[in-house]
Amino acid sequence: MTESSNGASYARMNFTKRASGLLSFTARAFSVNRDAKKARYFNGVQSVTSNKSQAANLQNILPVDLSVTPPSPEKVVKPSKLKSFTYKELSVATREFHADSLLGEGGFGCVHKGWVDKNTFAAAEWGTGLAVAVKKFSQNSMQGHQEWSTEIKYLGALCHPNLVKLIGYCLEGEHRLIVYEFMPQGSLEKHIYRRDPSCQPLSWNLRISVALDVAKGLAYLHSPEVNVIFRDLKTSNIVIDSNYKAKLTDFGMARDGPENESTHVSTRVMGTYGYLSPEYMATGHLTMKNDVYIFGVVLLEMLTGRKAFDRTLPTKEQDLVSWATPNLTSKHRISHVMDANIKGQYTTRAALTLSSLALKCLSVDPKSRPDTKEVVKALEQLQEQEKLGKHHM
Repeated sequence: MTESSNGASYARMNFTKRASGLLSFTARAFSVNRDAKKARYFNGVQSVTSNKSQAANLQNILPVDLSVTPPSPEKVVKPSKLKSFTYKELSVATREFHADSLLGEGGFGCVHKGWVDKNTFAAAEWGTGLAVAVKKFSQNSMQGHQEWSTEIKYLGALCHPNLVKLIGYCLEGEHRLIVYEFMPQGSLEKHIYRRDPSCQPLSWNLRISVALDVAKGLAYLHSPEVNVIFRDLKTSNIVIDSNYKAKLTDFGMARDGPENESTHVSTRVMGTYGYLSPEYMATGHLTMKNDVYIFGVVLLEMLTGRKAFDRTLPTKEQDLVSWATPNLTSKHRISHVMDANIKGQYTTRAALTLSSLALKCLSVDPKSRPDTKEVVKALEQLQEQEKLGKHHM
């Protein structure tokens, strides 16, 4: 077993012992994103409450900023290149937000499929024009208002092949909506955990391709010119288009990276349990290396077909990192944790190569983790080797 795998397991177990009550609550609170009915497509960050009185009670328990004042219209930055929709237009585009158009639900609202004109973006007849995904934020979610504004701030300004395209928004009264490009293959979560019977498991080669796409998206965000920490990477926030190109979505928790001489951003701990890095959970210090750690967790999910945290499993197997890491460096044991859906599609050497990258990303010491450019390079090399058939049993 490598030092990184030992360290990753130890750090997570040690933190759990010191904060078992909090983490137990967090796991229950954020488990809503594991509900198949509520996580079929674009999952927003999982809210633990939709009631102001509940928010007040939870403020002293959960390290999540629930006391957010909704931004006023005049304070919201609205990029001119985005389409400003009226609520009526989006109601027409989604057939009055009909249940048949529902793509998924999350803590801060729901996502519906809609149709707009390809040129003008005006509401179109159902099934004609351009398909879009319309994210409707809950009006009684305080944090939802903040996330709406944050998504527009980042996705309205950023452009990259591996970031979902933001088409427009609606800011009308209490209504807060965002319109994205429609991603026909839905989320990575659907394909890994088969939440939708119509979704086929991703092949080994497609998993490498998706991982590379995600790494490229993160590398763009982490570049000095952009300097953004995504913070909420998870399988439900990775969406796939008709050509199986993966893109990052849901920027509601993104933050500007540290500037000048700063080494980190201090913030309340927010996110989904199972994906949070040990140092971020313990200190609230946020760096680009937190995204790298989470990427390591996502790699494990794609390797094993298991969730980052699964309360339905025996206690010792619930936390994916703790369960999987002891088996990832042995050619004799790695097959025991690999997803059965890709059996026979990979060589042991290729599996060990990808698991080794995951372990590096999961290093307890953030400084020991690779940066996202290095991750991209490693995945490109693995993909090229797989194409050339250089690996042998």
